[in-house]
Amino acid sequence: MLIDAVGRVHEAIAENSQPRIVSLVPSITELLCDLGLAHWIVGRTGFCIHPKDLLRVIPKIGGTKDVNFEKIRTLAPTHLIVNIDENEKPAVEALAAFIPHVIVTHPQTPRDNLDLYRLLGGIFGAASQADCLCRAFEHAYAELAARPSQDARTVLYCIWKDPWMTVSKDTYIANMLAEIGWQVWQAPGAVRYPVFDWSPAVLDAIDTVLLSTEPYRFTEAHVDALERQIGKPVQLVDGEMLSWYGSRAIAGLRYLKTLADL
Repeated sequence: MLIDAVGRVHEAIAENSQPRIVSLVPSITELLCDLGLAHWIVGRTGFCIHPKDLLRVIPKIGGTKDVNFEKIRTLAPTHLIVNIDENEKPAVEALAAFIPHVIVTHPQTPRDNLDLYRLLGGIFGAASQADCLCRAFEHAYAELAARPSQDARTVLYCIWKDPWMTVSKDTYIANMLAEIGWQVWQAPGAVRYPVFDWSPAVLDAIDTVLLSTEPYRFTEAHVDALERQIGKPVQLVDGEMLSWYGSRAIAGLRYLKTLADL
């Protein structure tokens, strides 16, 4: 059965049908292209930027949280793909009023990508391409698992500044980093993306700060300034490699291996 993240069962498209897909999730848009389905994507967010050549001709319908409802309506989509973390529930419910099929995704661990490949491949008639991605993922995962164990560390993964924000232990990013023994610092409470300050208690609890290149565009200049401010090691990391699930996760696993070897 083809079951999405909210337990909704989906049917595979009929043979010779022509689905019209709107994707509100950048990493899913990339995955659809890698499954060979770019020709069925009729709308994408402005943050859906990979692969650049294929997406250039596909209309933008706003952002992940500020979608243009009327523009989407005119595209007459048959399928909408969303994510629990990235898209607002009221917006998704409003779109569901005129889009027949809404596919909800929510991978939270690296291995959840395998089900994601099979779900979208199964719905859109790309099972063989999904199997290829599964094999590539398993190969990269096995290579990462075979690396010599390193000392564990506690990291503070920063996704924003003014205010400073991080990720909790139940996020996809945290579970990616856990594959190399890096545990994210957990702020008090149950917020998935909490605000924090550079208090002595926080600094005493961490070994390293990671500044992500997205969604905030941290740079090496931020690294240098923060190291001088807090007196702790600070490292710039590729946010796409650590937070984008879908097909990007395969490269993400290889990227994790390079981080662990530093």
